[in-house]
Amino acid sequence: MTSAEMVAALGDRLKHTQLVVVANREPYIHLRQMREPSGFWDWLRGLRESQEVITWIRPASGLVTALDPVMRASGGTWVAHGSGNADRESSDAHGRVRVPPDRPSYTLRRVWLSEEEERGYYYGLSNGAIWPLCHIAYSRPEFNESDWEAYSQVNRRFAETVLEEIGDKPAIVFIQDYHFALLPRFIKDARPDVIVCQFWHIPWPNPEVFRVCPWAEQMLHGLLGNDLLSFHIQYHCNNFLSTVERTLEARVDYERFAVVRGGHPTIVKAFPISIDPDLWSAGKSVDRALEAREIRRSIGVGDQRMIFGIDRLDYTKGIPDRIRAFERMLKRHPEWREKVVFVQIGAPSRDQLPRYKALSQEVDDAVASVNDTYGTMSWRPVVYVREHRDPADIAAMYRAADVCVVSSLHDGMNLVAKEFIAARTDLRGVLVLSRFTGAARELQEAVLVNPFAVDEFADALNTALAMSPEQQTRRMRVLHARVRNETVYDWAAGILRAACGMAEAV
Repeated sequence: MTSAEMVAALGDRLKHTQLVVVANREPYIHLRQMREPSGFWDWLRGLRESQEVITWIRPASGLVTALDPVMRASGGTWVAHGSGNADRESSDAHGRVRVPPDRPSYTLRRVWLSEEEERGYYYGLSNGAIWPLCHIAYSRPEFNESDWEAYSQVNRRFAETVLEEIGDKPAIVFIQDYHFALLPRFIKDARPDVIVCQFWHIPWPNPEVFRVCPWAEQMLHGLLGNDLLSFHIQYHCNNFLSTVERTLEARVDYERFAVVRGGHPTIVKAFPISIDPDLWSAGKSVDRALEAREIRRSIGVGDQRMIFGIDRLDYTKGIPDRIRAFERMLKRHPEWREKVVFVQIGAPSRDQLPRYKALSQEVDDAVASVNDTYGTMSWRPVVYVREHRDPADIAAMYRAADVCVVSSLHDGMNLVAKEFIAARTDLRGVLVLSRFTGAARELQEAVLVNPFAVDEFADALNTALAMSPEQQTRRMRVLHARVRNETVYDWAAGILRAACGMAEAV
């Protein structure tokens, strides 16, 4: 499904119902930047010195890609944390601004948070407690009462904002992710007629894991304010139902995959997220061989084979594990020495948290170990780049790579795997994929690996590098068709179609 097909499928059903999307991330960010004078027209206007200007960006986000076209068509409202340094002066007194800035068609309502609130709600409870709780990456969650209070306060603030935006009109409220576990209940208690749905973008753990959370009952009660609660895969749905059954007084209906509490049913259903493949396939005809040579040269790779990994610098992504596996491969398969380079892009993430600072050092140490042990005057085995790259550069790197490694220790889906496949319109290259990603359920033709098993992982890298072009094409043709047939627009349309059906039944 394309964005146009999605809008056509949903357009009529959203005409009489206001759509409100709630996310921590905003779809457009206003930034204050210095602009240097450039060219004749600046000279003619008298601009002789650098000048502060307000610009805007659209963040690279699969969520924004999927929902922005729906919001444009429906004229709804997107409620988010205003995080840009020029967001306040770009909004009205209520935090509202029409977006997109170049062709306004819907409203962005920004919620302002203090540094203390952001520290407790986002860095504390969301990413210091819920994130590690839901990922089996063996990082201990930290539960602090002050963080819970901030999380509860911010969830209530967002609820007040949503209720203010919808007024007394019929509405569908579509909430995103683990930042808002309490929000559905706050909205539903105030407006029982409003349809509330939520997508939980990360895994849901088994009941034994979740029960360590001091506020388990409050979080589950909040989430059961939803009419529809969705996850990436059925396994996470099953875990959620089991968690409710063991924690709350509620009726769990495994035939309908629903929970009934206080007379209110919550449907629990899997909707696997995906990507827009057209964003990752080439936008114009280019010389593929020339592009590959240029991108390899820009990151210090010559004629060697190239293994590529790109991730946020997060402990769930298994970056040190894949580097150690590469080191083990060079030991077990010395024929690859000086013939292959591992390129890892690590985008900085949540640097304020101690666990992330420790991870950064762990990655640095792993890279140094490989390069010190096996590097020569003319060959650096691992090239590690700690920075953000724009999507066009990333797509070019996907096309230049012989192997792409996605080795998450635990992941709800992982869209890097699907981006790599979509970028390879030549039907070449090999995807090495962790069995512990949601994507592994769909992409069985990848080389599947247990990232905790270093020898198995090393042998998988060897298998990928040695795979014949014919076998690469056979596998990639199946993967490519699957990614193109189930896009992010199918994901959004599926959830919103279900929500519209609920609204029509009210």
